[in-house]
Amino acid sequence: MDNRLRQRLMASTLLIGIAGGAAPAFAQDAAVAPSEESAVAADSGNAIVVTGSRIARPEIDSVSPIQVVSQEAIQNSGVTNIQDLLLENPVFGTPALSRTNSAFLTSGTGAATVDLRDLGSDRTLVLINGRRVVAGLPGSSTVDLNVIPTQFIERVDILTGGASSLYGSDAVAGVVNFVYKTDFEGLVADAQYGITERGDDANYRVNLTYGGNFADNRGNLMVHMGYTKQEGLLSRDRKNTVYDDADKWAYFTGDPADFGTSVEPYFSSFAPQGRFVANGRSFTYDANNNLKEGFSTNGPNGDGVGADGFNRQFYRTIAVPVERYLFAARGNYEVTDDINFFAEGTYANTNSSREIEPYPLGSDDIFSSSGGLVPIETLVDGVVRVNPFVPAAIAAAAVDEDGDGLRDISFSKRLADLGSRNGSTNRDFYRVATGFEGSIFDDFRWDVSYVYGRTTESQQSNGQPNVLNFANALAAVQDIDDLNNNGSTTDVICASAEARAQGCVPVNIFGFNSISPEAARYIAAEQSYNTSISQHVVSANLSGSLLTLPAGDLGVAIGTEYRKESSSENWDALTNAGLNAGNALPDTSGSFDVKEVYGEINVPILADTPFFDMLALRAAARLSDYSTVGTVYTYNVGAEWSPIPDIKFRGGYARSVRAPNVGELFTGPSQTFPSGLVDPCAGIGLTGGGVIGDNCRADAGVLANIRQNGEFTLNQSDRQGISGFNSGNPNLNEEKSDSYTVGVAINPRSIDALRNLTLTADYYNISIKDAIVSPPRQFILDQCYGGGDASFCDLIDRRATNTAINSAGSLEYIDSPLFNGGKLKVEGLDVAVAYTTAFGALDPDGRLSGRIAYTHLFDGFVVPVPGADKDPFVGEVGNSKDRFTANLGYGQDDFSLNFTGTYVGKAREDDQLLAAYGLEPDAIKIGSEFYLDSQARFIADERFEFYVGVDNLLDNKAPRLLSGTSFNTTGTDTAADVYDVFGRRFYAGVQVRF
Repeated sequence: MDNRLRQRLMASTLLIGIAGGAAPAFAQDAAVAPSEESAVAADSGNAIVVTGSRIARPEIDSVSPIQVVSQEAIQNSGVTNIQDLLLENPVFGTPALSRTNSAFLTSGTGAATVDLRDLGSDRTLVLINGRRVVAGLPGSSTVDLNVIPTQFIERVDILTGGASSLYGSDAVAGVVNFVYKTDFEGLVADAQYGITERGDDANYRVNLTYGGNFADNRGNLMVHMGYTKQEGLLSRDRKNTVYDDADKWAYFTGDPADFGTSVEPYFSSFAPQGRFVANGRSFTYDANNNLKEGFSTNGPNGDGVGADGFNRQFYRTIAVPVERYLFAARGNYEVTDDINFFAEGTYANTNSSREIEPYPLGSDDIFSSSGGLVPIETLVDGVVRVNPFVPAAIAAAAVDEDGDGLRDISFSKRLADLGSRNGSTNRDFYRVATGFEGSIFDDFRWDVSYVYGRTTESQQSNGQPNVLNFANALAAVQDIDDLNNNGSTTDVICASAEARAQGCVPVNIFGFNSISPEAARYIAAEQSYNTSISQHVVSANLSGSLLTLPAGDLGVAIGTEYRKESSSENWDALTNAGLNAGNALPDTSGSFDVKEVYGEINVPILADTPFFDMLALRAAARLSDYSTVGTVYTYNVGAEWSPIPDIKFRGGYARSVRAPNVGELFTGPSQTFPSGLVDPCAGIGLTGGGVIGDNCRADAGVLANIRQNGEFTLNQSDRQGISGFNSGNPNLNEEKSDSYTVGVAINPRSIDALRNLTLTADYYNISIKDAIVSPPRQFILDQCYGGGDASFCDLIDRRATNTAINSAGSLEYIDSPLFNGGKLKVEGLDVAVAYTTAFGALDPDGRLSGRIAYTHLFDGFVVPVPGADKDPFVGEVGNSKDRFTANLGYGQDDFSLNFTGTYVGKAREDDQLLAAYGLEPDAIKIGSEFYLDSQARFIADERFEFYVGVDNLLDNKAPRLLSGTSFNTTGTDTAADVYDVFGRRFYAGVQVRF
């Protein structure tokens, strides 16, 4: 590279390539400005490509703000998964999935995702070498970062702001582009071990990377193999999470002074020995397994002494274990001087597991149609038989509560005899990208490529009951006729001959360890979940200088792309039917394809004139034809102005879109049972009530109820018997986003002492309309009956007549399909500063480098449905107004020491929850946190390098956000996806080069 081009590259990259959140590299770099070539995605002759533009030509940079995480920064962080490093950067929001927030999910356990600007992971586009990556979660476009081989990364480009015109759908919040190494030669092996100060969550890492040239250096092949394991952390392993506890404020008084103080223990009323209610009288068993009347969750003094309840926390998880195998390869071969063949492939196998407390079964899970009443008697050949497992005291208290002539009870029981709810997840990822690239007419570069990706997941879970089998097993009688032919007339059998023929084993639910192993096997419901996602992408691009204008080259890029996405997910039959005591979950499958063309232009207006060292305009547009939503258009425009070489102003506007994904389009109805709904028709009479009254009386069932009772009247079963289905919607349209950015970049190269100082400040404003949302059911009711939007009435079904337990006109189903109706907005300021200097005479070999990346949020809110009030999230937990990451390092040729500090500003509770208690939005506050990490590296010689590091050096404890608060991650007593839950931890590693 000639010196003039190198200087121009340094200038443009310094202005846009501040590596926010990235630790600087010292050990082998010269004392020059940081990352002077790090924003360059490719370098071929005099043509370069930067994430944020498709035009390949010298001196180009991006109108949109770009931050860069370098290879050295990745090494100096010691991270096992690249997600951990990226989340230190304040441009990223709370991850949808990570090791610390996925234990309670039905899918996605152990996945690692990123979310730019907290606008949703599906609105952040993840690329590898500028090309798409198949999703890791079914029905979505969200990429699992477990598939990224950390040691294969040259750098990570983070483009913030809408970029759909350049990269297509999903780039609403921005782009994260992982750029792999090229032309690597040699063999590098490294190993690392880490553990927390408490001796848990050990992690291991072993990697081998080989690269070499062949065919007289016309080709290069690079191969990487890696293994990582993170052992995980259970809630019982830490003293602050060993017991169930709840926030006193959230559960009791509503007094802000109580916030952060806990009721501990706060045991669950679903106890392993069971709780039984007969005719209003409550029974349970004491610690010696003796029947007693009454039940005390936390003991008579609220301190757990003499408590009958259950400590769920003993079985919960703070961080799930993850084990990963990775294989990656990349190669290229120069077919001719102007044509290069390339291919890259990645295989990743990720295994994770989860454990949560045994299932809390209530009798209403089995006998929902009778309000949870369980008959303790069975009619056999016209004779009433009493279940012999039922204790005499409970049987004596029981009465016929539902009018069928048989005595009833209700119960709740923690199914500890079935063991904990646990599951294992195995996820396989395959990706191949191949194609040709080259140059024509000296000024143009071209490439054609094909990308295939596939992700499959297999999940097995245990611990939930088969409710059909459970119901059969509860109908138990004494085998007085020796029907099982075992010679005994005193044993207990299932009453149903059909159930016995299918292997029914009677179940005893009364007391500790009461369920026999045979009965446990009969009532257990193993759960399976299998998914498959595939992606095909064919693309072609051409870019270069069309002609030379007085102010420079007129750069253009054009291209086309075809993409097809398919996804399927399949549950076991019991889960499909909702017969494992959970809600019914449907199978989902679907696909779509899209054909796209795009164009980009860079027009230099002025150059090398007073007050206009450079003035240029940029524009891009894309036309996309989806098989689902039809034709959509995206575009952006921008300008750059440098009055002098040391200062650049930039600004841009982008219209971006996000097309609905497979899950949003094709997910079938999934049943749910909402609570807390208020029926607008309650209390309505034959006249009056305005619009609500008129709309309610228009329903025949409601009118019949009013005529029977004088006004519309509901019973407890009516209020608790509301169901409904959540589902996708094949008629969804695309989301639309408007993104504005204005910024300045300063690099005082004309001042020798400051030539290695860079400062950037960028204002951003991103708003999304027609966001895909699921309308709240109370909103559906209010819109239907309050005269807002009558179309919502189509989602409501009422009972036409009285039933055995429900009233005419009562709500039976309220469905909530996805639709385009939400709004999101985020507005803020990014500031980044970097400086590198040599110590000079004081330390001729020493270098000092520092960087700060800071983000301030001005505004951010969600409007969940049309007509709803704004729900602001700025300043709430996970969206602190102020965040920054700062790096400071010292290095010599054989030694470096660096520190990384991450600041999370003060925050507050969710304003919606506070309003429910009549509190002001700032009534409950959480203090700021500052985490400090450090690493020292030693280079013994050109082959051996050793390093040691400490994360959370100050051993900060995460703020307590207990059960009942909005941001609590179950099992962690905090927002585990925001704050550090591990405490101080150490790691050490070695790298050997051959």
